[in-house]
Amino acid sequence: MTTRNISPGLWFILPTMLLLATLIIYPMLSTVELSLTDASGAFAGMRNFNVAISAPSTRLILFNTAYYVIGSVVFQLLLGILAGILLNQQFAGRSVVRSLMLIPWVVPGIVAAMTWAWMFHTDYGIINYMLMQLGVISQPVGWLTNPDTVMPALIAVNAWKMFPFVAVMVLAGLQSVPDELYEAVRVDGASFWHEIWHIMLPQLQPVLVSVTLLLTIWALDGITIIYSITGGGPANRSMIFPIQIYVQAFEYFEFNRAAAMAVLYFLFIAVIIVLYMRMFAAQDKD
Repeated sequence: MTTRNISPGLWFILPTMLLLATLIIYPMLSTVELSLTDASGAFAGMRNFNVAISAPSTRLILFNTAYYVIGSVVFQLLLGILAGILLNQQFAGRSVVRSLMLIPWVVPGIVAAMTWAWMFHTDYGIINYMLMQLGVISQPVGWLTNPDTVMPALIAVNAWKMFPFVAVMVLAGLQSVPDELYEAVRVDGASFWHEIWHIMLPQLQPVLVSVTLLLTIWALDGITIIYSITGGGPANRSMIFPIQIYVQAFEYFEFNRAAAMAVLYFLFIAVIIVLYMRMFAAQDKD
């Protein structure tokens, strides 16, 4: 095939393909190669994978990751859908409220993490102060030092940070719902709850499918909030796979084992995405 016979479209996408190959494909292949070798560069087979899988902390980290991702996505969706529906209603000052709602989303992750870390502080945090003033608790709670409360606290921070994104997407989806649908159910005497359940949510399904996938991917590779607030502690109770990979590589300098963990985590995420897409593809066919 000569250059004259090549489609012009191929020439347009060629720079992008080269960029992707340089920034994505090559690092991925290098990571796989690193995971199959030892520190001296000699071929090690599956040794690094066996060490990563058999480590005592792996099961706990897997549980923490699933706990953090599921909890974050569920609360982000619930808060975002509620906020989006409320912001779609007519009330005074709606434009101002819509603008203010975006603040958590646009605040840099490190700034949000440090602010919430001080708010959750055992002795000086405003959260303990307010709860004690209201009589909810009798003594300060170590939200970030107690193994039983650290993950719910981090999930709350992540949900606060990302729910405005869901609200914006929900609001955009609701703007495209025809007014005739609302008028039809109102003629039949439907309540506001029936409008939400039978009109809004079904019309929002395509939006929510895409948003849920994005939130899941972002939560799976989210490192800023947890690493900035707890660093994975206490006693690894908030340690998730992205942080463990970083610690293994850049604090313990075990790059081969970290590469093996990265490959396993990539396969784990790929399986989740494939299952998610197949599940909703089957629902669309039905």
